[in-house]
Amino acid sequence: MHLVLCNVPPDKADAIADQLVAEHLAACVNLSFVRSVYRWQGEVQHDAEVTLWIKVSSARVDNLRARLVELHPYELPEVLVFDADKEHSLAAYVQWVNQECAPE
Repeated sequence: MHLVLCNVPPDKADAIADQLVAEHLAACVNLSFVRSVYRWQGEVQHDAEVTLWIKVSSARVDNLRARLVELHPYELPEVLVFDADKEHSLAAYVQWVNQECAPE
């Protein structure tokens, strides 16, 4: 199981999350409103964004990443993939994520 973090504009967050879950690329997506400060093309930016916390099976992480880049409106989307600690994670939850991300 993996956790993928991706910041998106607030007006796109629900649609992207819905699409990923509908396509079985994510078992669950949590949305957190954040304020981001970063440098882009030489200038400091201040933007309201939504962080998508995406739970995905290891088998589908590459498909998720590709689809997320397709759906994302940014020129360079943030897509950070973290491997979940399967030994210490709740096994039943990991199993549920794997079931939800199984292709139909």
